[in-house]
Amino acid sequence: MKRKTIAVLGAGTMGQAILGGLVRAGHPRRLLWGTTRTRPAAESLARATGLRVTTDNVAAARAADVVVLALKPKTVAPVCRALREARALKRGALVISIAAGVDTPTLSALLGPQFPIVRAMPNTPCAIGQGMTVLSPGPRAGASHLALARKLFAPLGRVLELEEKHMDTVTGLSASGPAFVFVMIEALADGGVARGLPRQVAIEMAAQMVFGAAAMVLRTGRHPAALKDDVTTPAGCTIAGILTLEDGRIRSVLARAVEVASLRAGELGGPKA
Repeated sequence: MKRKTIAVLGAGTMGQAILGGLVRAGHPRRLLWGTTRTRPAAESLARATGLRVTTDNVAAARAADVVVLALKPKTVAPVCRALREARALKRGALVISIAAGVDTPTLSALLGPQFPIVRAMPNTPCAIGQGMTVLSPGPRAGASHLALARKLFAPLGRVLELEEKHMDTVTGLSASGPAFVFVMIEALADGGVARGLPRQVAIEMAAQMVFGAAAMVLRTGRHPAALKDDVTTPAGCTIAGILTLEDGRIRSVLARAVEVASLRAGELGGPKA
């Protein structure tokens, strides 16, 4: 892995998280490339990271053994067409795409059928090494390609592999999910403020509570309902609060948010190949 040259095309929020994770994992900076849309952004990122950052996707891709398409869905097609027309991709280069809604047959049609492609769906907590990334291989991607993709995302948090048919739902749950949780943290803090807590204290308490509760689910392996029951004593304050949440249909509202976000994710990639 550390001998591979990696180009991240589209060094925005997620692209920078990927580059940062690779640097933290000890990947040689001289083997990392990033691209941005504008020259000022490229120069600023290069100064901040010490990496080679350019606005030229073709030049970055020519140098790379692994090309990460950290692009908005609407920009995938023009960038891929430019790479194909310039014959920029090396023979055997691995292409990893994090673009929501753009499936591997579409990517293969844009780039050419000879390249192994892996779809990846990370989320924003990857920026602090606490993310969730799901990988899905295209038809030409083998075990070695998946292993390479896993090594690339491992410094960013947990990594799972799923069939591509699940990727839109992964997007709605895992990639959109942090925003749903941020709304919940804000609302919980509002409740504390309503009862007299200082705003920043309430936010810190709510955030740490959510972090700790999530860690209990992951570390214990117990079902969330069982952990909930541990806290819910008869005639206590917790059950009173839970009944209020149920009055507000919180379960169905959260589940529907994931469903709607998943359906929207499937629309972002445009027509399929």
